[in-house]
Amino acid sequence: MLKESSKVKEETKDFIQNTRWQFMNAPFTENDVLDNPIDQFSAWFENAIKSGIKDPFALTLATANKKGMPSARVVYMRDVTESGLVFFTNYASHKGNDLLENPYASANFYWEDLSRQVRFTGRVEKVDSGESDDYFNSRPRESQIGAWASHQSSKLDGREELISKLDKLIEKFEGKEVPRPDFWGGYVIIPTTVEFWQGRESRLHDRIQYERNENGNWALSRLSP
Repeated sequence: MLKESSKVKEETKDFIQNTRWQFMNAPFTENDVLDNPIDQFSAWFENAIKSGIKDPFALTLATANKKGMPSARVVYMRDVTESGLVFFTNYASHKGNDLLENPYASANFYWEDLSRQVRFTGRVEKVDSGESDDYFNSRPRESQIGAWASHQSSKLDGREELISKLDKLIEKFEGKEVPRPDFWGGYVIIPTTVEFWQGRESRLHDRIQYERNENGNWALSRLSP
């Protein structure tokens, strides 16, 4: 059992232990859902955009290495396809190395203002190079050069080292198009389960889960909150 930390002030402890949010939202039932979880997610995502919440495309991506050591971070979803969710990153990053060893992940969206969460779990594969090229070419030039400068997750002696790399690359690519690095590109999360969570009063939340069966079809279940 962990010892109680003396660094947390009493008023902070009281806030953590005693704060209770009431979720007073419309029900989300089996009668409300679409047949396909990608279509259902697209409908919720469109609603999240129209609601004006900040960063509706931000998701927490959890991966694990071959030893099962988990790691989570926030990334941006950049596309929703029939296959699943697409995001882009450095293939040699921590997440990239995890996915090389263990090509499965879980992704969670949390839209606080809507009291909604969506959780995807499944296999992760690289998108084709053409899709990665298209997205890279659509990025601001500064972000393109930044992708070359950052060997993501590798250790630096200081920020000056990063800025020095950036300055050299700005000079290198001056007057030229910036090509996509071969160590940078997209992944798609191909879900086997997708859960939709709608916050409800008294913590009796609505949880509807899609699960892909052996035939590739989606089976629907209600989960206990």
